[in-house]
Order: sequence, then structure tokens, then C-alpha cells
Amino acid sequence: MKFSEMPYTRVDIPAVMEQGKQLIDQASHAGSGEEQFEIHQNFNQLLNHVNTLCIIAGIRRDGDVTNEFYEKEKEYYDEKIPEFEAVVNEYRKVLFQSPYLDFVKDRIGAAAIKSMELSMKAFDDSLIPLMQEENALSTRYSKLIASAKVDWEGEELNLSLLRKYMRHENRKIRKKAWDTFSVFFEEHQQEIDEIYDQLVKNRTKQARMLGFDNYIEMGYCRMNRNSYSREEIAELREQIKKVYVPFATKIHENRRKRLGADQLCYYDDGVYFPQGDPAPIGTPEEILAGGQKMYSELSEETNAFFQMMMDCELFDVLGRKNKATGGYMTEIPDYGVPFIFANFNGTSGDIDVITHECGHAFQYFISGKDPISDHNRFITMDIAEIHSMSMEFFAEPWMELFFGERGNDYRKMHLEDTIAFIPYGTMVDEFQHIVYGNPDLTPRERRQAWLKLEQEYRPHMDVTGCGFMETGAYWQRQHHIFEMPFYYIDYVLAQLCAFQFKIKMDTNFQEAWGQYMQLCRLSGSGFYPDMLKESGLNIPFEKDCIREIVNELELLYQKM
Repeated sequence: MKFSEMPYTRVDIPAVMEQGKQLIDQASHAGSGEEQFEIHQNFNQLLNHVNTLCIIAGIRRDGDVTNEFYEKEKEYYDEKIPEFEAVVNEYRKVLFQSPYLDFVKDRIGAAAIKSMELSMKAFDDSLIPLMQEENALSTRYSKLIASAKVDWEGEELNLSLLRKYMRHENRKIRKKAWDTFSVFFEEHQQEIDEIYDQLVKNRTKQARMLGFDNYIEMGYCRMNRNSYSREEIAELREQIKKVYVPFATKIHENRRKRLGADQLCYYDDGVYFPQGDPAPIGTPEEILAGGQKMYSELSEETNAFFQMMMDCELFDVLGRKNKATGGYMTEIPDYGVPFIFANFNGTSGDIDVITHECGHAFQYFISGKDPISDHNRFITMDIAEIHSMSMEFFAEPWMELFFGERGNDYRKMHLEDTIAFIPYGTMVDEFQHIVYGNPDLTPRERRQAWLKLEQEYRPHMDVTGCGFMETGAYWQRQHHIFEMPFYYIDYVLAQLCAFQFKIKMDTNFQEAWGQYMQLCRLSGSGFYPDMLKESGLNIPFEKDCIREIVNELELLYQKM
């Protein structure tokens, strides 16, 4: 079915809550393991249906944030879904008290059971009003950013469309674009500070109501950290500072020389070539056609996947003024298909959509028909982001389709860009640990903490003259910090694994692809360390893993 043909009706939350309660009653009286498992599958089917309609509404709302109908639907779900989550939590409590829990565990796996345990640990009915407020605050932030209108040479642009000029080959033009971007955030800094301050206090209050000292541990439960600790994350951050930041700084120094700049300034961020970074040479339609050719040649599975995406209209990638910023892949579980949302803006980021988001979507295409839907429901983001970030590398042999004679320039830029990401992503994570570990910090103290981290993780950057960055407010552009606390370290963990695939494919592409397919098929059926080992990857927390990755990347970089 094409996406435009998928019917939508508002979920009657009280009605589905009643259905859930009936299943809970059945679960509490199950007479065998088989019956308990069948009830569990029926409950998952109910969850999938609720999620399907919520997701369809969300996609259509993001496609036009001025659409009053879908904006009202978003407000409705922000308020009502926490009430439904109370029923989900009650079901899981009954399942965990069942004499047949071990039977269900054998069918769905220990990782899913552990994930349910973490979700129960982070929820209580008493939190519902605070969760509703939290949803409303996150929506307020996203709507503020999405509705931004800036004047660019007499043309009205949103922030996504402005990014093209922020990476312009002319240094004066991109400085002007960065300053325009900065002015928007400076003008709204007080409101954004207020939203974030309320979010921090809200989440801290939720955590303390559940007996946590602060939101950090509760955030880990919500992010389904089911196989490693905050201490291991802290040690990883130290290894990044000690081993990785000096390497990234050398890469930035090479970039500075290539650009012919005396100093890398804020408006040089994300710029790699003095003649301008490679940009797609085709129209959006030609980019999608290039993606179809690439995936038809990569493998039989990717060919079937991309054809299905095109046939079913599962891309919304054209930039529009009233469209939400950013990009994502989401699943529509009742139909067993993924959906990709993005904002093409004429930069290489358009191709990242065809690689990164398609990596997510391809994995769901491979695993979405798994009869155990828990495997997709509880997949951890540290695994899921490997699928996307690795696909970026597997797609590299086809970059001439999109960049013509500048295919090699793109490959060099892509490697440098992914190398540069690791310190930034780690910095975002440490910032959130500081914020939620010290929830009484003032907005100004939070910005000062960010400035200190900038010096530790990105010493190459000169932010002089940019009010937005000089005051330590750059993090306010990162929607994950507002909407998905503690998500960002998953990108770091995943990128470190994607680098390993990049290193492997340099010597044996097909063997690396086979290991990637193995990881896709595993989905969320196991724990992070076990699935990495099963797919031939080293665990980033292991001793010397970061150093080994840096050494191999240096060798790869020297070949380019």
C-alpha cells in the first residue's frame, strides 16, 4: 500500500486501554506457557496498531507543521499516550509475575525481558502528569525550531534550507549564513533556556519520585542500556579525550591547510574543500534514481528494498518551508514497512539520506517481518545506528552516481566528517551527564559547562564573533538534547563499529557485507556486546579498542 493511501483515524485511547486491560486479565489467568505467549503476541499486536496510527499522524504533521488537524493530533497523543503507557506497564508487571515467564523468555529472548524490566523501572502511574508536561515541552521546542523563518537575500528560508549557504564555498557567504543562523538562536535564547530548564527539572522530579538520585539512571533505563554501565561510558569518554581527540585535531589541521585558512573558524565547520564541498549533481528525482541503481547493484536484498520504498511512496525528502527540520527513519508496523523523512537542500547531506536513513530502513525491511516483534521494539540505538552509519560506507563505491568526477572528494570528506563527529558526539553526552547530575545549574552555568567541553573536545575551533557560540549556546540547536536525552552516545558507539566495517571492507568487501547482513538479521534479539562479537566486531569499551581503530583509520586516511 502506498503511504498516501494508508488510512488514519485518531486512536481511541480509552478504548485501546480497555482492550489492554482485557488482555492483562487474560494474562493473569493463563493456564500454560503457550497461552501466555499467545496473549503476549496479542498485546504486541495492539501496541503495533496504536504505534502505526500515531506514526502516520506524526509523519503527516512533520510534513507540514502548520497543518492544524495533525497538530491537534500531536497534542492529543502527547497527552494520552502516557495514560496508555500505564496499561503497558501493568501488562508487563503481570507477565513478570507469571509462572510461565521463563517460557516466554525462551521464545522472545533474554534481551527483550531485560528491556521490559528497565522500562518498568522507569515508569509509574504517578508520573503521567509530568510525562504529559515533558511531551508538551519537547513539542514546544521542536515547533519553535521548525517554524523558524529567516530572511536570506530577500527569500524566506527555514533553518534546514539555510544550511546550504552555511557550507558555501565563498567564506564571506557562509559567514553571513552562520551569523543569520546564530541571530535566530540569540533572539530565542531566553525561551529555549526556559524550555530546557523546565525539561531538566521535570525529568529530575520524575526520577526522584521513582527513588533515583537524579535523572541519569532513569535516562539510562529509558534508553534501554541493558548491557553496560555509566561507568563504562565515562571511561569511553576519557579514552576519546586521550586517544581520539589528538587524532581528530590532526585531521582538522589538514583541513585548515587545504582550505588555506589561518584559523578554522565557526563558519568553516563542515567545509572540506576551498572550491566548495562536493554537492549532488542531479535533481531530487535523479538522486532517488541513482539510489535505485546503487541498491540494485549492491545486493539482491537491497534491490528489493529500494524498489519497495519507491513503489509505496515511503520517502518524503523534498525541503519545504513549513516542513519540520531534520531527518529520520521510522517504522509503520501494521504494514511492515519503514518510512524515510528528510529535507533535501542541495548539499551532500541529501546523499546521506539515501545512505544513512536507508541503512535504518533496510534493516527494518530485513527484520520487520520477524514474528517476534519484541526484537524490533527493543532494539537498542547503539545497534540500530550501526546499520545506518555502516551503510554510508558500503555505499561509497557508487558515489560517482551522485557526485560525478568529485566522487573521491566526497569519500575523503565523508571519512573526515565521520572522524570529526566522534569528539562532538561524546561532548554532547558528557554535557548531559553534567546537566542531569547537577539539575540546579542555572542556564548560564549550563552554557559555561558547554564552553569548557568545547575546549576539551574541539580545540581547533575559533568561535570569536559568533554570539550564539561564544556564549556556549551551540548545543541548543541539537534537538536530541531536548527530545531524547542520552541518545547521542549511541551515535558514537555505532560510529566506532561502522569504522570497523569500513576497515574490513577495504580488504574484503563481500566478507564485510556478510557480517553486516548478520547484524541486520539479529535486530534486537540479543545484547549489544554479544551481537557485536557474533558479527565480527570489537566492543568499543574493550581495552585498546579506540587506539586500534585510530591506528587503522590513520592508515586508511593516508591512502586517500
